[in-house]
Amino acid sequence: MPRRLPALRLRGLMGVVLLMAGLALAGCAPESTVTPTASPSASAESTPSASTTPDAPVIQPDGSAEDNLPIFSAITGQVWASENRASGRAYIDALIASGFDRTAMQVTQDLTTVGNPVESLQFSVRWGEDECLIGQVGPSTGEPVTVVVDQLAEGRCLVGNTRPIDW
Repeated sequence: MPRRLPALRLRGLMGVVLLMAGLALAGCAPESTVTPTASPSASAESTPSASTTPDAPVIQPDGSAEDNLPIFSAITGQVWASENRASGRAYIDALIASGFDRTAMQVTQDLTTVGNPVESLQFSVRWGEDECLIGQVGPSTGEPVTVVVDQLAEGRCLVGNTRPIDW
C-alpha cells in the first residue's frame, strides 16, 4: 500500500496540473470565472436535473458560455450531491438532459489505469466557436469547480486523453 499512496497523489497532482496547463494554454482571459458550486438540497436518490427546482437556471442556447455558467454549475452541484458524484457519465447525462449538446462534450476517465477512483474528474462543454464550460470534481478539488475558458487550438476544451461519450 505505501507504493499506491505516492502514485495516487502523483495522479491527483497530474490532473490538477493538466487542468491548470489547459487553462494556461487557453489563455489568461480576464473574463474567466471560477465558481465553486453550493450543494443543493436535492435528494441524492433522484436523477440530477436542473429542472427539478422552480427557480433553477435554464440553458440559454443563444447566450454565451458565461450566460450558461449558472446552469452548468447547478447541474455540477446536483450530481456532486448525489450518490453518482464519482461517475463522469452522471455529469454528462445530467448536462444532456438539461439541453447541452452531447457532441460538444468531453469527459475524463472515472478510474485510474489500476482501477482506483480518480482523484480528479473533469468534464466540459464546447460553447460556440471559442469558449468552454469546464467542471472539475473529486477528492483533490474538495468542492466542485466550474469555469469558463477559451477553447484550445483544436477546438477541444480538455488537455490529454478523454473517453468517448458513446452511450
